[in-house]
Amino acid sequence: MPPRWLSVVCCVSIFVVNGHAAAVPTQDTFVVAKAEGEGTETAETVTEEPSAPIKMTKMEVTSEVSLRYAHTAVVTYVRNPSRRSQQATFHVLLPETAFISGFVMRLSGKSYKAYVKEKEEAKKIYSEAVSQGIGAAHIAAKARDSNHFTVSVNVEPNSEAVFNLTYEELLVRRNGVYNHAINLHPGALVPKMEVTVRIKESQKISLLRVPEVRTGNEIDATENDAHNSKVVIQKSDDEKEATITFTPDLEEQKRLMAVYADKIKESASSSHNWYSRQSEEDKTTGVLGQFVVQYDVIRPEKGEILVNDGYFVHFFAPQELTPLSKLVVFVLDTSGSMSGRKIKQLRSAMHAILADLRPTDYFSIVEFNSNVKVHKLSEALEEPSRPHYEWSAVELPVTIVAPALATPDNVSKAQVIISRLSAGGGTNIHKALDVAVDVINKAYKTSQADSSTDGNQTTTETVEKINDDLQPIIIFLTDGDATMGETNPTRILSYITEKNAGEKKASIYSLAFGQDADRELLRKLSLRNEGFMRQIYEAADAALQLRHFYQQVSSPLLAHVKFVYPPNQVKAGSVTRHAFDAMFAGGETIVAGELEPGVQELEPQVTAFCADDDHHGRKRYEVKNKVKVSDKKEEYLPLERLWAYLSIKQLLDERDAHDQSASKDENSPEKRALAIALKYEFVTPLTSLVVVKPNATSSVDTESADKPAYALPQRPFLQPIFGAVPLSSSFASSSLGLSSGHLVMSGQAYPLALGGADDLELEEEDPELDTGSMHSFGHFYPTTPITGWFTTSAPAPTTTESLEEAYHLQGYSWALNLIDSNTNSLEFVADGKNVTLELSKSSTVPKASDGDSECALGAGEAAGEAAGAAAGEAAGAGRGVCVYLTRCAAARDISADEYRDTYCVVENKFAGVCCPRSKVDMKIP
Repeated sequence: MPPRWLSVVCCVSIFVVNGHAAAVPTQDTFVVAKAEGEGTETAETVTEEPSAPIKMTKMEVTSEVSLRYAHTAVVTYVRNPSRRSQQATFHVLLPETAFISGFVMRLSGKSYKAYVKEKEEAKKIYSEAVSQGIGAAHIAAKARDSNHFTVSVNVEPNSEAVFNLTYEELLVRRNGVYNHAINLHPGALVPKMEVTVRIKESQKISLLRVPEVRTGNEIDATENDAHNSKVVIQKSDDEKEATITFTPDLEEQKRLMAVYADKIKESASSSHNWYSRQSEEDKTTGVLGQFVVQYDVIRPEKGEILVNDGYFVHFFAPQELTPLSKLVVFVLDTSGSMSGRKIKQLRSAMHAILADLRPTDYFSIVEFNSNVKVHKLSEALEEPSRPHYEWSAVELPVTIVAPALATPDNVSKAQVIISRLSAGGGTNIHKALDVAVDVINKAYKTSQADSSTDGNQTTTETVEKINDDLQPIIIFLTDGDATMGETNPTRILSYITEKNAGEKKASIYSLAFGQDADRELLRKLSLRNEGFMRQIYEAADAALQLRHFYQQVSSPLLAHVKFVYPPNQVKAGSVTRHAFDAMFAGGETIVAGELEPGVQELEPQVTAFCADDDHHGRKRYEVKNKVKVSDKKEEYLPLERLWAYLSIKQLLDERDAHDQSASKDENSPEKRALAIALKYEFVTPLTSLVVVKPNATSSVDTESADKPAYALPQRPFLQPIFGAVPLSSSFASSSLGLSSGHLVMSGQAYPLALGGADDLELEEEDPELDTGSMHSFGHFYPTTPITGWFTTSAPAPTTTESLEEAYHLQGYSWALNLIDSNTNSLEFVADGKNVTLELSKSSTVPKASDGDSECALGAGEAAGEAAGAAAGEAAGAGRGVCVYLTRCAAARDISADEYRDTYCVVENKFAGVCCPRSKVDMKIP
């Protein structure tokens, strides 16, 4: 990025995610463009006199945490000192678990509020505005796990703009503490910055710590991490409230930015991915890091039940219980993609995890690549054999080996086996899970002698009956897609879910190692099988991440947990999830619901099974409680919104797990979640933000909200394409300064409409924004961030023809959407990574100095399907070679989506594509 550009960038970007390390899938966005037809407004002419850049004058982040429920307001103040209007872009990355609950922006002294609408209604409002010639902007993003919010508006000359975004989230207790994280990425030094976190609990705060500002890539901080010396903490006399204030001055901001940049560069230098090592300066400029507050509370022995204004919330985290003995099956991917540092980190992590097993636990190690093997501990006493990997589609028979008791000797032997793991072969996910369930199912049966399983080609050794009371757990780790055996995700999910059933159903906890793992498959697998999925980032501390994850599930305290509420006290159907397979040490279970009118008392009961006194069996566990229902309303108890938040989250999980999004049933999870989201104005994957403003007259053109776009460059603006100026570029302002608005929200599917008419529910708010009230607007595993921005820009219009000619892309119309002419590159997001590939303006086509290389296995096959099918060849024709884009005739007719899946890199920088050999350098008539 040129120094001149840096000198005019003054930006705010809080919680911005670095695509290459994000635990998120590709963003679905859509590009809004202003037509440059006759009679429309034209871009303001840039004079010789340079404009004074937009200045961010203040940033305030205020978080009110009541009963683990956090309401955070991000307010930024921006001033345009120039004599002409300039564009400011406000970019926020939300916590992964957060819902936006309000957005207001103030322009020229007037405030405009965003409304939450159902997605289709938001599209309709947008379409009606456009049909009436009214300025509007509307961008949808469907990827649930990403969570960007971006809005760009023109700021009038010598005026101020204020952006106020609020979001809400329920803090999760992990390993004994609640973690509240706020990413601070201003993008430049801020004259006045203040972060305030106020905690108010019904019980005494037993632990409170604020570690040094972190990058967001590390595992949760512990008591061993250094304390943030710049933080001021004030506690109330009753120890139930605390206020944490962080006001870094310019010197502290400089220090934090330097520390963050060094850490990110160090992490990138150790990465094997070329794209994560480029432009480190661009990705760290102006980033302070992640501000974290950790705390815990003293909790009553029987749990805590709070009641307020007709709703209740039940917090339950049992203490002083002996962990249940468990039967844990480790299912470990050793396919070829795990080679190098990954397999070393896996060996290191598993060595420590095995050492943490309790003497009463049982365990089994299932290794899988093209085939599957259940390891015998006796292998540790044998000479290690040379690994041999088969790529054949024929599956080899598998012998089911009995789980081993975690004695010191058995653990030592298992560690020897782990130390010999090596990577090679394909990825047979279906067979690995099938065998893992077999290991658990057959472990509970007595004295089985060599029984074969039809179709599975498995045999079982004679085993002794193990303890029936063991808690069954499967920990499944993979770094890729299913490439061997059954590869259809739907069939894999259906088969494994049906097989893993009954009294001894195992909880499946999935680990997606790196960015190439099939996150959607793993998430659904765990949701359907009483577990959860976690992302393990490819970084130097991946082994530590694996251990940290295991600690969360290593100590089950209760099994078959049920929360029971008398039907005459609680409204039918209002209670959130209240049956759980297991509860773990260091965690917390929360149940919420709505009370029947006139109820005077609530008498819940919790039943479960806990460990027996001899540590081998289990016994019945029961807790009864009683709480008075008061008529007095406590404003600090946000129980109703907590209930709404929790209900939406769980209903969306239910929908995703069972693919119920197309259901028209009003009682379906999707319809119920939508109704709650609209009532409480939460922006979710089912709802969208709509902002309207009268009297804007510029026309706007747009693509379908359902059509994914693949060019959302992490740049200050998009270059004009197709004879239109995207709304993220700067235009001459309208009289109201909002005709060129632009919003992107990746992940929570939030379109935004800017512009509007009197009948589009415009509301002008009081100019004084309320930044602290929970309801002032009516009622995010951490990832590596990059800098965001407040920017100014006024690029001259560029035509489609000039782009085609400049980069010799005649016929490659799909590529024009991805061009950033400032960097002479294609920019897009693939598998959660920001990818930048250089384009050549030279008449000499770039070629690899050592000749065209074959595409990597998988990528070439995908290219054969995409490019080959587009050229009229049979799908999958050849694996192809990696060539510069314009050398591949077949790539003319592919889509941006197909290119995202088939791109490669020529000479470590140029935009390439995996191309069938027959289509390389083919002359086009």
